[in-house]
Amino acid sequence: MEKLQFNISIHATAAKVYDIMLGINNKLTYEQWTSLFNPTSTYEGSWDKGSKMQFIGVDEHGEKGGMLSRIVENIPNQFVSIQHYGLVKAEQEITEGPEVEKWANGFENYTFNETNGTTTVTVNLDTATDFLEYMNQAYPQALNKLKEMCEH
Repeated sequence: MEKLQFNISIHATAAKVYDIMLGINNKLTYEQWTSLFNPTSTYEGSWDKGSKMQFIGVDEHGEKGGMLSRIVENIPNQFVSIQHYGLVKAEQEITEGPEVEKWANGFENYTFNETNGTTTVTVNLDTATDFLEYMNQAYPQALNKLKEMCEH
């Protein structure tokens, strides 16, 4: 696993950024900024601490797939910690095997720090080595999309 960090400053309150980033009031906002990872990106589950979450999309073959995760912590407008522990492939939850081992126990953490109406979002994440280049390319683009949405 490789550790990555991304930061972006957004001219909006932490409450607004948190809401739009996670799709709290409207799941479409989450789907819009994460569409840069996969045009069909969405989630199924709850952002409540301890909840199971599937971060999924549809692949080129029309199969649903993605990450099987749990919400380790969720302090609204401040911090969200997600632990990935499996994969979703063609509607199946897979929690063991070589594909899962690449991601097992990887974290994705979002920190929201607001100062004078500007929120800095810091993303710390663990990624499989073969996804490093993809994440380094896609994450900044996705965060720029989030910024655009929050400042609009």
